[in-house]
Amino acid sequence: MKHDAELQELTGEITEASAFLDKAAQQLSERVIGQNKVLEKVFIALLANGHILLEGVPGLAKTLIVRTFASALNLAYRRIQFTPDMLPADLVGTMVYNPKELEFYPRTGPVFANIILADEINRSPAKVQSALLEAMQERQVTIGDHSFVLPEPFMVLATQNPVEHEGTYLLPEAQLDRFMMKVMVGYPSYDEELEIIERSAKTSLLPDVSSVVERDEIQRSRELIDRIYVDTRVKRYIVDLVTASRDPVSAGLESLEKMIEYGASPRASIFLLLTAKAHAFLRQRAYITPEDVKEVAFDVLRHRIRPTYEAEADNVHPEDCIRQILGHVKVP
Repeated sequence: MKHDAELQELTGEITEASAFLDKAAQQLSERVIGQNKVLEKVFIALLANGHILLEGVPGLAKTLIVRTFASALNLAYRRIQFTPDMLPADLVGTMVYNPKELEFYPRTGPVFANIILADEINRSPAKVQSALLEAMQERQVTIGDHSFVLPEPFMVLATQNPVEHEGTYLLPEAQLDRFMMKVMVGYPSYDEELEIIERSAKTSLLPDVSSVVERDEIQRSRELIDRIYVDTRVKRYIVDLVTASRDPVSAGLESLEKMIEYGASPRASIFLLLTAKAHAFLRQRAYITPEDVKEVAFDVLRHRIRPTYEAEADNVHPEDCIRQILGHVKVP
């Protein structure tokens, strides 16, 4: 275990380095009302160097959140509208013939930006999904014989509509697993909706957002997150949660045996640890606790636990399984 003096020094560095988050949050509040939990999860995914899937009905400001987030953090932003007739070249780029030089040269696509909004991602076919998969996992794309490294930081924020499935393609499990978190975007409260219409029900455009963050501040924060202390007991707690989703009987959760078709992969354990450390960073702590793990567990696990047909028939959702696992696994 780290000495108290080391933890105190690291806490001071974290407090100083995380100051930019308050400035960014202030800018976001100028345009995004409510959705504080969603915004926090987006910050967590950025700090943990992961991608995020936002799911919610239309009109809940998912696009506005991503666009404002990129503006406040001074990051290059591209919005890509996914459609059934989309081709991989529309995403990553293609080889273009130059008649003067009598040769082909690569022209890069809109994926070359820091923040990518993949709008209605489930409307694109498998070939486009596979092209995005390489970008998300390898942080590079291949055009012809050339490979191009994507800019840093690079983050995909994808949206999908949970209620309209006509003309959509289910995301492959391999791609779902690449998303660090799946966050559910809900309706605002009554008072928040009143404020929304007071601010936004105008024919003029929304106010501009100032860029208040430098890229090196994000990199500095990631370096500090890597140094956050994690006790061995917390690591075991993370593995206990994930393995309980795979083998609920061994974990003493016999009731879930027929509810879960398959559980979370080892990538879930990695992402639980990274997001818990980012959550502790937001709380200006130099160590993580089981509570940090619990705070991010639903978002990290909900798209990695697949319920059986029997569970779906009984209206049992992944969140119900996660709730039982969190309630049963012993907290250190």
